[in-house]
Amino acid sequence: MKVAVTTLAFCVGALLSLGLVMLYSSGLYHKFGSDVSSRFLIKQIVWGGAGLLACVAAAAFDYRWLKRLVWPLLGASVILLTFVLRTTKFSPKINGAHRWFTFHDVNFQPSELAKIALVIALAWYCERYQRQMHTWKRGVLIPGLFIGLIAGLIFLEPDVGNALLLTVVSGLMLLIAGIRLKYFLPPVAVVVLAVGVFLYTDPMRSKRIYSWLHLEETKLGIGRQAYQAKLALGSGGWTGLGLGNGRQKLGWVSEYQTDFILAIIGEELGLVATLGVVLGFVVIVICGIYIATNARDHFGTLLAAGITFLIALQAFINIGVVTGTLPNKGLALPFISYGGSNLLAMLGSVGVLFSVARQGRAKVSKPANPFAADEMPLAQGT
Repeated sequence: MKVAVTTLAFCVGALLSLGLVMLYSSGLYHKFGSDVSSRFLIKQIVWGGAGLLACVAAAAFDYRWLKRLVWPLLGASVILLTFVLRTTKFSPKINGAHRWFTFHDVNFQPSELAKIALVIALAWYCERYQRQMHTWKRGVLIPGLFIGLIAGLIFLEPDVGNALLLTVVSGLMLLIAGIRLKYFLPPVAVVVLAVGVFLYTDPMRSKRIYSWLHLEETKLGIGRQAYQAKLALGSGGWTGLGLGNGRQKLGWVSEYQTDFILAIIGEELGLVATLGVVLGFVVIVICGIYIATNARDHFGTLLAAGITFLIALQAFINIGVVTGTLPNKGLALPFISYGGSNLLAMLGSVGVLFSVARQGRAKVSKPANPFAADEMPLAQGT
């Protein structure tokens, strides 16, 4: 377990450091000037510091105490997601969506809290009703209401990418919890059909799908960003053009500090660095799965698995979009992309993984709280 924790910490630290370096490099020629870019970097450092504090705090506490916070976290998430949909001076409409609360140039995205809250709630629910997860009511209907409420509110912002991401992660957690396929597949088919109809009837997103399938035809229009990202990756070669020497950030690739920062990494540091980023996330997934399979209880297993899936799928989608494997969808690259809310949520989640590992089956310890005493078998020798 110690090797898994050490490796996980190293990979997260390396990706976080790379993100800060690339954020500085990509902002050297920011379209709004170097002062704006410096503010971006400073804000990212501040959010990163807060995230590291959250990580250390989460690792120090027994993750089983999260069971007591299920309803407060879930309730707060629903309230915040509901209020962010209303246009006020604290939740303005940005790029056609209501996703952020804004306080004096500080943006907070409540969907990031909601994703973690739902993962915790599902882990608690699936452990509490572990013997009934094979039934339709306990295995599909009730958890489906939780998932539908949170994902539906995120979808209305609109934030289709995060809504689908959360739905997939929740489905995987239910499968691990023991839901029967005969109950699981019909709702999945309904969701897939509904998403297909939505993509077909929504003009903007149907154009994105068409652009993804016909990139050369749309490279001067809606497919410009994806096309330029491919050029950035290709021009970097094996070792890149050198830190700060990228050309695609000079107005060719938009959102290069957030969704498409991997393209700048590939252009300036080359294929070696790009593969290093992919390898880093693969190792994080392996460590997360190891921690989940060696958790002390079912709650820890589901919690660690849900967090691992959340990080892995978000990274997979971002990398797929930048490389042209998937249609364009705005999701940040964990630990690397600019964005305080996501960075804080991801680092806090890693802290929870550390806590699960610290309380793992190989660890000899007493239960940290009274209600856990009858749930947690003592290790041999205690």
